[in-house]
Amino acid sequence: MLLTIDVGNTQTVIGLYQDDNASGNGAGAGLLDHWRIATDADRTADEHAVIIRNLLEASGFTFDVDNVAMCAGVPRVLASLRQMVERHGNQEPVVIEPGVRTGMPILYDNPREVGADRIANAVAAFDLYGGPLVVVDFGTGNNFDVISAKGEFMGGAIAPGIEISLDALFGKAAALGAIELVEPRNVIGKSTKESLQSGAIYGFAAQIDGMVERFRAELDTCTVVATGGLAHLIAPVARTIEHVEPFLTLHGLRLVYQRNQDQS
Repeated sequence: MLLTIDVGNTQTVIGLYQDDNASGNGAGAGLLDHWRIATDADRTADEHAVIIRNLLEASGFTFDVDNVAMCAGVPRVLASLRQMVERHGNQEPVVIEPGVRTGMPILYDNPREVGADRIANAVAAFDLYGGPLVVVDFGTGNNFDVISAKGEFMGGAIAPGIEISLDALFGKAAALGAIELVEPRNVIGKSTKESLQSGAIYGFAAQIDGMVERFRAELDTCTVVATGGLAHLIAPVARTIEHVEPFLTLHGLRLVYQRNQDQS
């Protein structure tokens, strides 16, 4: 079995695949189970081991960290997870970082600046849909990643995410309180709560559609794939999103793992 770990700034997603074979239909093919935990930079290697062991065993699986693929945007958490694998496994984890084979050329001015999760998403989306395409990842930031018809990571755009934007608004506007992120009855809100919901849901959907239209002006055409924790909320009201793949990053990790086994 293959353990995949995607460390985001806010949450860490863990997935367990049947094996390291990346074939199958969709990003969720072969995925036995998945879990989402809070990202904590102060968590030690032993604490990570306890949490992951408990999650696996609660779902009826053994704690096997011999086959691991990871990507991380938080260096301290990545170091902790490396130590965990070193203590409890017999193989080095495959980590998306410079020097690791991904099979995708990076056309950024400085390829080292591209986040590992963005590379995993791009690799997975191109495997599933070909190119050209745009991947929209709804996380702490809204990442737009553009992949060419040849399977090259061309670049993209980064905007503040939905939740972090609302947190900033609530922190600066004393009269506004936190709201549940659900689609309101109307675009024209009839209360402060509905107005905030409309601005969040339809406003960010408009951001997605506007950005995709600008990308298409440069690409002529492209497929649009959404992923991330809030993709399911925005996709139904965004005109340009064609596919939602909640396990896109994990699938990308599985692909990169396989490509590095082929190399060895």
